[in-house]
Amino acid sequence: MTTAPSHRTGSVAWSDTQLLHALEEVVETEINRHLKVAKEWMPHEYVPWSDGRNFDGPLDGEPWSIEQSKVTDIARTALVVNLLTEDNLPSYHHEIATLFGREGAWGTWVHRWTAEEGRHSIVMRDYLLTTRAVDPVQLERFRMAHMSEGFESDNRHSMLHSVAYVAFQELATRISHRNAGHHSGDPVCDRMLARIATDENLHMVFYRNLLGAAFELAPDQTMQAVRDVVVGFRMPGHGMPGFERAAARMAIGGIYNLRIHHDDVLQPVLRHLKVLEITGLGPDGLKAQEELGLFMGGLDDQAVKFEERQQAILARKAANEARRA
Repeated sequence: MTTAPSHRTGSVAWSDTQLLHALEEVVETEINRHLKVAKEWMPHEYVPWSDGRNFDGPLDGEPWSIEQSKVTDIARTALVVNLLTEDNLPSYHHEIATLFGREGAWGTWVHRWTAEEGRHSIVMRDYLLTTRAVDPVQLERFRMAHMSEGFESDNRHSMLHSVAYVAFQELATRISHRNAGHHSGDPVCDRMLARIATDENLHMVFYRNLLGAAFELAPDQTMQAVRDVVVGFRMPGHGMPGFERAAARMAIGGIYNLRIHHDDVLQPVLRHLKVLEITGLGPDGLKAQEELGLFMGGLDDQAVKFEERQQAILARKAANEARRA
């Protein structure tokens, strides 16, 4: 959507089944568009295999040590978080396949999305192990713990909540991957994560366009779903071991924080769909729109305070490093 249409008031609530059926044609159109612009790529082409060597264990290789890693400390943290997030793909597939179904256009998209996302964990793990970027034992233990917990969406209210969530989450993942690459200190890593980020952006466009169509069909319900998702947003990896500490480090390091979340994730989707400009809403939709606007203003204020703390922390860190030099 590129304009802010005046929607009819959606006084009759749509069921999930009705919405899935009504949006089927939109999904088919978006799949065809996606397949035209998505480029095939091979994970193995982004891994510097010549850097690899055996680890300790049955093959009597060299144990891992942090000095072997080419990437920066902040990138090491982000890479583990991002890979563990991608690793939980079976749970994500179960969530969306259960909600959207496995038949027709919806099923085609569910399986295509899963196949494309699978490449991300493949190439990231191959890169991290081949270049010895992270501790392989810790990584595997984290993977086992995270996947043993599985994933349950925060947005189980309706299919509209799930569509709204992934529209923002795919963009958030793209930003996190891209920034991790920029901060990695390794051009090979940067190139690999840029390739992944391109996929995530295409997935975001798919869900964003679907969300726009949902606003046309059920404006009040969609507005309430967007309000709920934005206010309660959490990244899908929030349940992994040590996530809070890792997220704090990534925030200070500029990988993903409140300012990025507000400016580069929430605002672009809301602006593109002109969510805060939609007219013709009923009482529930109008209330949700007003609450969304107030929340975004408050989040911007929080981001300003975060930036002030971030600068103070970075200044202290720089001063300490200067004294040690």
